[in-house]
Amino acid sequence: MKNEALYAVLIAFFLNIVMSPFVIPLLQKLKFGQNVRTDGPNSHLKKSGTPTMGGIIILASLVLTSLLFIVNNKEVQTILFVTLGFGIIGFIDDYIKVVKKRSLGLTAMQKIIGQLIVTCIFAYLLANYVGLGTSIILPFTGGSEWDMGVLYWPFLVVGVLGLVNAVNLTDGLDGLASGVTVLVATYFAAIAWGIQSNVVPIAAAAVGSLLGFLLFNSYPAKVFMGDTGSLALGGFVVATAFVMKMPLFILIVGFIYVVENISVILQVAYFKKTKKRLFRMAPIHHHFELGGWPETKVVTVFSVITAIMCLIGLIAL
Repeated sequence: MKNEALYAVLIAFFLNIVMSPFVIPLLQKLKFGQNVRTDGPNSHLKKSGTPTMGGIIILASLVLTSLLFIVNNKEVQTILFVTLGFGIIGFIDDYIKVVKKRSLGLTAMQKIIGQLIVTCIFAYLLANYVGLGTSIILPFTGGSEWDMGVLYWPFLVVGVLGLVNAVNLTDGLDGLASGVTVLVATYFAAIAWGIQSNVVPIAAAAVGSLLGFLLFNSYPAKVFMGDTGSLALGGFVVATAFVMKMPLFILIVGFIYVVENISVILQVAYFKKTKKRLFRMAPIHHHFELGGWPETKVVTVFSVITAIMCLIGLIAL
């Protein structure tokens, strides 16, 4: 198990850094450039044209590495399906926005339908392929489990859709989503290794892939992951959490995802009621940016918070 984890990290990392110098110029040549919102921070306008859809690199290195460990590993197969499923939805959305030049990409209804299909298949795989049951581990109880019974299924649907879109919202600054998620992936990889879970190879592969991607995605980014990457990463995190019976731990280790999501909900609700903004801009990373924080400081602070929350997550198990 220890060797599997090390091999997975290293293989995914090297695959990423080998592919990136070829894929990034190709994305640039194909004019797959980021369209920056005019209503966003002015400092982001200079990012217009930066190659996007770099999530293809994350997915490719993650999938190729996982294939080495997929035989007779139902857990890895299931997590990989969810990661790919959401990644494909993100790719279609990116393709419409970037190539077809339709700024909104998929409609909200199309996204929800696609995400629901992947989520329902995931629920079926958990119950009938992995044979997981409906119990989850409660934080700060010494590993005690709670059998949710029939409530587990609506909880799963809400949890998957909520987390996937929260990770998508987090992808708004250079290296933010990848920096936060590499720490979350490291947390799950460490826990999986400690309990000898079959999840180890794909969690470790995610760590390696994201470490490689960060070399090109950190400020100033040479490539953005796009929805291809952010939705895939959301799928990976939530699928891993549910397979390990740890969805509630996302509220701890994925604290930044939760805050980003809540900030958007509060902003919309407050504006509808008062016609005023609660934050300077939502998601909340833009609030701090418009308050004078450099982009690099926001990413650093959010990453440090995630690292601390992952340590708390270790205590909570």
